[in-house]
Amino acid sequence: MLGGAPFNVAWHLQALGDQPRFVSRVGYDEAGRKILHAMSDWGLNASSIQVDMENQTGRVEVRVIKNEPYYDIIPNCAYDFIDASEINLLPAQGILYHGTLGLRNKVSRNTFSKFLQNPDLSTFLDVNLRAPWWQKDEVYHWMEQARWVKLNQDELRLLGFTDTNINQVMSEVQARFDLEQLIVTRGEEGTIVLSKQGEFHNLVPEKISRFVDTVGAGDAFSAIYIHGLMLDWPVSDTLKVAQEFAAKVIGLRGATSTDPNFYRAFIN
Repeated sequence: MLGGAPFNVAWHLQALGDQPRFVSRVGYDEAGRKILHAMSDWGLNASSIQVDMENQTGRVEVRVIKNEPYYDIIPNCAYDFIDASEINLLPAQGILYHGTLGLRNKVSRNTFSKFLQNPDLSTFLDVNLRAPWWQKDEVYHWMEQARWVKLNQDELRLLGFTDTNINQVMSEVQARFDLEQLIVTRGEEGTIVLSKQGEFHNLVPEKISRFVDTVGAGDAFSAIYIHGLMLDWPVSDTLKVAQEFAAKVIGLRGATSTDPNFYRAFIN
């Protein structure tokens, strides 16, 4: 199945009418052709997708055990080698979404660092800690560059923020990295957002009506959250709709849908 956090987020944003620019690299193989074909059918801009003649398209083997996904992420894939010299002109301003996994290799990492030189791009960082592909000091560095950071409660602890008082921990992180918003997801306990003004927004989701798997639920949440940021929605509204959409994606096998009607209620 097609997937990967940036792909999933771009896919959802395209369905919502936001016309994102997805930057990545695929192999010269069947999987790469499948991705490009799917993007074309969906109307998703592929002008910043590079084709690698040596390295295979990125692949992750996902196993679901007791309703939780476990990931085996294949190393040295095409997306590890995104070449700055092949990047087409990017939008002059807007929201730059990225995760941490896509920066595990120095080639893609150096390319991404050049994006950050544009002060008119505000960064939304989706922390996704997948062993062994992260280092704490590097994650701290990317958090320092971000305007908004999203991560889950377990990732907070892995990064060394272990106080049992979640509000206290979030205040510490928000102040340390000077974030406009810190977003912490906690599964069935819901999501907490801390604004720069020190306001906490907490919402526990309603019971999920249809459960298939949780793969891509966090990406669905991120897509709606970015959509809300672009439209200047209040935090409370953004949080509510983002959790509703994540719950709907949990009813899918995989992370995205090719049915435009799946997105209809959220567009309206």
